[in-house]
Amino acid sequence: MTALDDVLAAHGAAVRPLYDVLALLRSGSYELADLVRLTAAPRRSVEDLLAALEPDLERSPAGIRIAPHARATYAAYSLPPLPDPLDAAVAAQPALLTMLAERIAAVPPPLAALDHVQATPETVLRRALWLNSRYDLRRCKVLFLGDHDLTSLAVRAVCPEAELSVVDLDERVLSYLDTTGERGIFTAHADLRVGLPPALTGKADLVFSDPPYTPEGMGLFAARAVQALREPTEGRILLAYGYSPRHPALGAQVQRSLATLGLTFEAILPDFNRYTGAQAIGSAADLYVCQPTAKAKKSFARKGSSAIYTHGPQSVESAATKPGLLAAAREIASEGGLALETRPVGWATSAPEGDAVAMDLTADPGPWLLRTLLGTNARRLALLLPNNHPDLADAAAQASLTSLVADKYRLRLLRSTPDNRHAIVVADLVDHPSDLLTRAHARLANAALNVPEELADLRLVDVPRHRLPELLPG
Repeated sequence: MTALDDVLAAHGAAVRPLYDVLALLRSGSYELADLVRLTAAPRRSVEDLLAALEPDLERSPAGIRIAPHARATYAAYSLPPLPDPLDAAVAAQPALLTMLAERIAAVPPPLAALDHVQATPETVLRRALWLNSRYDLRRCKVLFLGDHDLTSLAVRAVCPEAELSVVDLDERVLSYLDTTGERGIFTAHADLRVGLPPALTGKADLVFSDPPYTPEGMGLFAARAVQALREPTEGRILLAYGYSPRHPALGAQVQRSLATLGLTFEAILPDFNRYTGAQAIGSAADLYVCQPTAKAKKSFARKGSSAIYTHGPQSVESAATKPGLLAAAREIASEGGLALETRPVGWATSAPEGDAVAMDLTADPGPWLLRTLLGTNARRLALLLPNNHPDLADAAAQASLTSLVADKYRLRLLRSTPDNRHAIVVADLVDHPSDLLTRAHARLANAALNVPEELADLRLVDVPRHRLPELLPG
């Protein structure tokens, strides 16, 4: 048995992706990343295969290939082609695919701290075509929990009659969707660990999401999806999820998490989603089609921890904040004899007005600072943050933040305090704060005049940041 046979045998029955790699190498030159993306084989498996083929490989600026004189040697290593009708359907929409590729190319760059990995334009169109063929989107309300991949734009193009909504933690994505001429897609800000906006609770027929691929992330997003459904047992939840076939225990852990929530797997479509990146899982993810059971109605009450991602300060392996750092924020908050309380991060509901409130926002991915200032009423706030927080990064960012809350709080931005990796934002209540800013949890139609119709059901804390100047005084 050759080294190649050893590698193929080690993958058992699920060896097809490696045969596909061999077919590509016989046909031309490819970069390693392309071999992974086009075949859905994990990077480690492709590397093992290339090592076995090394004597017969040619490398050039164009990539890697099997040398022409050796191609016949590997002709027997092949399987019949596996046609996919959706591939033909995607190919039949060249203009739409080009439009999506242009939009995706211009979307704000992925954030590693939010586990962003960009889906290919073909995948985004596949999602829309599959949804439109499986469900009557003309009569559906579809909610996207996060949409950096712009799947909502593809669904809008495929079925203009669908009623679409997007919630996202990333303010840049919400702004991008609203400025692409797609105001027909309803957008709202949400960190699903804090909660789902009431305007979107119990309204959807379908929920689509590509969540963080941790058991904590998948479970939280699935629970919020259940909460968003009009009637959970009649709705459907569609989740992208990928794991390496080299580590099936990770997949089992996530599937148990979803089953515990009361979700049944109506279908699992293998390698449905392809990505630019995520090579450890073959740059691919399955599509889980889930139907909630009656048990699932109870699952959405769960509150998510901040640790749901695989990278950065909100990862499941991130360290806790050192007590001494938060103590500095508490000391500043209570200056002048104010009664001090320490609260967890959150703005989902209105809390009692405080005298002096300290909060640990060191895991803030960016939006927490503004949402905390909008959603917390106190005489003084002292908020511990990373020193490189985007709202503190430069004079323009600081001025933007200060302007948005000027009719509620006067800010002091203490950079490099209490150490050079952290900052403390001190917010003191102004003498005559804006009524709207102190009622940030009220439905806008009840809290303000001349509210744009599409924002009427939102609360101020749920409004995308780029639209706040339309509502705030001055």
